[in-house]
Amino acid sequence: MTVAGFHEGELATQRRAGVEADAKRLETMLGVSRLSVGATGFLASQRFAALTGRDGDGLLWVSPLTAPPGFLRAHDGVLRVAARPRAGDPLHAMPGGQPVGLISVDFAARRRLRINGTLVGTDPAGMTVRVDQSYGNCPKYIHPRGIDVRAFAAPPARARRTTFLDRAERAMIAASDTFFLGTTHPTRGSDASHRGGPAGFVRVDSPTRLWWPDYPGNNMFNSFGNLAVDDEAALLFLDFATGATVQLSGTARVRWTDPGAPGDDGGVGRRVEFAVAAVAAA
Repeated sequence: MTVAGFHEGELATQRRAGVEADAKRLETMLGVSRLSVGATGFLASQRFAALTGRDGDGLLWVSPLTAPPGFLRAHDGVLRVAARPRAGDPLHAMPGGQPVGLISVDFAARRRLRINGTLVGTDPAGMTVRVDQSYGNCPKYIHPRGIDVRAFAAPPARARRTTFLDRAERAMIAASDTFFLGTTHPTRGSDASHRGGPAGFVRVDSPTRLWWPDYPGNNMFNSFGNLAVDDEAALLFLDFATGATVQLSGTARVRWTDPGAPGDDGGVGRRVEFAVAAVAAA
């Protein structure tokens, strides 16, 4: 798939935010499908990535991928991922042939790289992604931390699938300073992005509702642009020390307010409200 500039949802969101000129200067990044030498080297040194895709029932999820450095290898427009979501994860047996989004984050160096493409093959050792789009993001809101791959290696002792958040899951989300957002577009495919803020920036209103304020970013609005076209979304929260995860599938909507309104922590006049349809906790 050839990516040619911003799609209709991104353009509409940029207009609404009044940042069309700023975003236009970054538009050429979206046409990059071949990974540069620097990007290939970055991927080869990473221990962590988050993957957006659909399970066998068609639900959208975001899943963590962790392994020792070397598990992400890119060559000639193809990314080989020598890892799969662990047993019990909604994407453990994800079907091939679907659009996927992947973001790899170096938390210690505060760097990240996004890759969108097609899952062209899976096997017991991992998966193969044809890269349609790749680009870096700024270090904003990345909290420095280490990644212990052993914490995420073993199958979880407890896996819970339901339609609402229990008390412990709500507390974990409310204490988080980092999560991952998965969105999708009918022709551009799926995307995975990183969201960070002070601990407590995600508010849990009920077992099926939560929201978070937006913060100033690169003005491309890739995730918000997808949501303007398709409100399907997925969230991933992690306990980086224990390997515990809370994954949500549902719908998300961007709410526009006056800048500085109550709850507008970033001062940009935007927040995202998420409705939970499915929960996978481990």
